[in-house]
Amino acid sequence: MKNIVMLWALMLFLGTGSLNAQTKNRGVFKGVIVDAQTNKPLPFAAVQIADTTDGAITDDEGLFTIENIKPGYHAIKVTLLGYKTFISKTLLVTNARSTYLQVSLSPSVVDIDEVKVRPSAFKEKVEAPIAFRSIPIEEIERNPGGNRDISKVIQSYPGVGSSVSFRNDLIVRGGGPAENRFFLDGVEIPTINHFTTQGASGGPTGILNVDFIREVNFYSGSYPTNFGMPLSSVLSFEQKDGNTDKMKFRATVGASDLALTADGPIGEKTTMVVSARRSYLQFLFQLLDLPFLPTYNDVQFKIKHKFDSKNELTFIGIGAYDDLVLNEDANETEEQRYILGNIPTNNQWSYTLGAVYKHFYDKGYHALILSNDRLDNSAEKFKDNVETVDNLNLNYNSYEMNTRFRYENHFYHENFKAVSGVSVQNVQYYNKTFQREYLGDEVVDYQYKTNLDYWKFGLFTQLTQAFFDQRLDLSLGLRIDGSSYASYMNNPFKQFAPRLSAKYNFTDKLSLNGYGARLYQLPVNTTLGYKDLEGNLVNKDNEITFISSDQFGLGVVLRPRENTVFSVEGFYKQYDKYPYSVQDSISTASQGGDFGVVGTEEVTSTSKGRAYGMEALYRNSDLRGFNVTASYTFFYSEFQDYRHQYIPSSWDVRHILALTVLKNLPKNWSIGARYRFQGGSPYTPYNEPKSSLKEAWDVQGQGYLDYAAFNTERLGSFSQLDLRVDKAWYYDKWTLMFYIDIQNVLAAATDTPDVLVQQFDENGTPLTDPNDPSRYDLKYLDTSSGNMIPTIGIMVEF
Repeated sequence: MKNIVMLWALMLFLGTGSLNAQTKNRGVFKGVIVDAQTNKPLPFAAVQIADTTDGAITDDEGLFTIENIKPGYHAIKVTLLGYKTFISKTLLVTNARSTYLQVSLSPSVVDIDEVKVRPSAFKEKVEAPIAFRSIPIEEIERNPGGNRDISKVIQSYPGVGSSVSFRNDLIVRGGGPAENRFFLDGVEIPTINHFTTQGASGGPTGILNVDFIREVNFYSGSYPTNFGMPLSSVLSFEQKDGNTDKMKFRATVGASDLALTADGPIGEKTTMVVSARRSYLQFLFQLLDLPFLPTYNDVQFKIKHKFDSKNELTFIGIGAYDDLVLNEDANETEEQRYILGNIPTNNQWSYTLGAVYKHFYDKGYHALILSNDRLDNSAEKFKDNVETVDNLNLNYNSYEMNTRFRYENHFYHENFKAVSGVSVQNVQYYNKTFQREYLGDEVVDYQYKTNLDYWKFGLFTQLTQAFFDQRLDLSLGLRIDGSSYASYMNNPFKQFAPRLSAKYNFTDKLSLNGYGARLYQLPVNTTLGYKDLEGNLVNKDNEITFISSDQFGLGVVLRPRENTVFSVEGFYKQYDKYPYSVQDSISTASQGGDFGVVGTEEVTSTSKGRAYGMEALYRNSDLRGFNVTASYTFFYSEFQDYRHQYIPSSWDVRHILALTVLKNLPKNWSIGARYRFQGGSPYTPYNEPKSSLKEAWDVQGQGYLDYAAFNTERLGSFSQLDLRVDKAWYYDKWTLMFYIDIQNVLAAATDTPDVLVQQFDENGTPLTDPNDPSRYDLKYLDTSSGNMIPTIGIMVEF
């Protein structure tokens, strides 16, 4: 509490001591308005700062400038006869620089009096009339408890759960963290998290620097075919273009890292945005006497060159380097010793480099996307952390590299739109593993080396047509995918994936929406490349194949005003041919919510599952001055066990409730609060007899789960209240922004399974069972916690 009071005092001092130093200069909003189909500049478009009378008319080159704008977050509204009215997401306007935005207007082929759909501040996608959310940068920057981490921000939206509070696993509509795909300006990236779990994509903190992001488009179903075939969700990140006027900089001290971002022109037709971040989390962990010290670094850039109005080229890049070492001085408590006993040291680096070329023509554009990405992952663990050959329990070295090419043709004609293309991907996977395991009743030194080199390929099209004066929208998607991994995967027509979505507007405020789709996804490389003790690709011998999923959704959307939307939706997902663990006799769908590597085991494509439920969402960007997002999800997530009976998956929390409220106050203050409630997660008890065996415990330094009782226990529910306060000072040539974010204000306890730990004598020697010297004396340790976590952030823009 003392720390909180000191932070509040600092904020009040800054807020009162600097008000007179602020200038009365105003910001500038610049941009260009173009045709979404041809990229041609649009003159005479009316551009207005939303909810004000400030505005401008575009010139012959589609350019506009609006001056004398009060600094802060603003959206713009664009209207032009013959085009659909556009309302942008909010963008930050400061005195230090002009804010730049390119707006693409979609033609409207009906008379203005016949238009059935009113403009909305919340973006819609005809291909995804439901299960789609567009999130503006203001909500990402100021989300309470989010700490500018996108994976945490989207937990405010329906269908999005979490595994544990300290991880960024994306759990969408009961699907696992391996069922999601991520795109950055159209370029696919394999992960968005530091210390990612290989084979699942989750991690403790995000890689993406939100200083780059303009908005986030989140699909939890009904994905357009050019995004491939993820089984749970797509996150598509749209980055800002560089400033066209001059180079500007932003320095940020965040909750766990330092960052420097620069953006501006590097030529008459070229702009750049670049950033670098370095964590200081390792120093905090050392001060807190935690048994592990994580360090992460990342870089990110975007370069965009416009040859002319018909041709543009964008380069994007993102890279991360992560290192985790043990703090062996932190070994005084039972929990510290337990963590030191089982967590390995870990080194990981990743990158994505991509290029997107677009050529516009009279009725659309061609897009060529070429990229290369790689993830290197290594881990090592010694018994008792004593580095000798005999004590080595794990030595893992692996990399995954993808070279991807995608061609898309976007064609428009009146109320018709077609997106067609082809995707080709070369996959290289290397794994060299030594692992000591307790199998059956003996310790086995298990090692193998894998080199995979195979191809993925796909063809896709998405046809969208509006009927009856835009009262009815239909979108038909078709996709086929194959792989050279095995001969039985070569025929892409075996993975024929149709999808259909529809939207019917009863009025300009009320619509009925639905979709149906069949999707396929290839199992992860760690599973495809796994070898048995004889060195065989055992899962290939088992004819592992594509996971399939039939998905359906039906919902009602009400848009009573431009700034308000309310929706209710039901969904159903049926899984087939999911990998099934031969050793544990469970579906691997429940894996991925922890650190390390998942998928390195023998499986068969025999698991079936289902997830179904309903979602409700209310969004109002101006409810008496408050920005409100409220969501509720009720669902079941189940997979069959060895008896072919449906049992809860690890993501079956049943209830997810989230309420986020933001409010702008006078003198550039803002406040926000977020409340989240989540039902209890299922979990599996320990196999105590196996865990207590010395040989078994010494191999992995922790207990073994009783998979015969898989997910038969359930934790208590989880709830958390987060608060955030922001303050900004806008000076003539620079801007200072400050925030305090307090997670878990009420210090609510988070229920976690008790863990089995060794008992030690006063000399630190493990105790054995008095009745059986071949067994350790173990006990259960309660690791539940309920700490309030305050953090401070400072951003300087100049």
